Amino acid sequence: MEEGVRIDKWLWCVRIYKTRSQATIACKSGKVKVNDGNIKPSHEVKIGEVILITISALQKRIKVKELLTNRISAKLVENYVEDLTPKEEYEKLKMKREVGFEYRRRGIGRPTKKERREIEILKKYLGD
Repeated sequence: MEEGVRIDKWLWCVRIYKTRSQATIACKSGKVKVNDGNIKPSHEVKIGEVILITISALQKRIKVKELLTNRISAKLVENYVEDLTPKEEYEKLKMKREVGFEYRRRGIGRPTKKERREIEILKKYLGD
């Protein structure tokens, strides 16, 4: 195989991002780092590099096992990527999803404008 592959293409190939343009934008905006430094989308990935990717609230850390130039099926991703992300990161993301949800009894309809404002104030108060 080649010496290196563009990082935006590699991230798309191993299904971290849905499109290659999303991977390019993430690289340009500083959400993808190699060796704790921001990189350009044209950075060439090498085997053994550790990549830190910020996706919403998740700090995902992956290690490059193999290089590829074509997108692969989701089942084969584990052959090319080693996930080094701590379990605490996934638990933090799961908890954030659960806490951000408000329960409303069935049949009472959508909240009114006043109720929505009260919910936002309560969330802001509990969040601090």
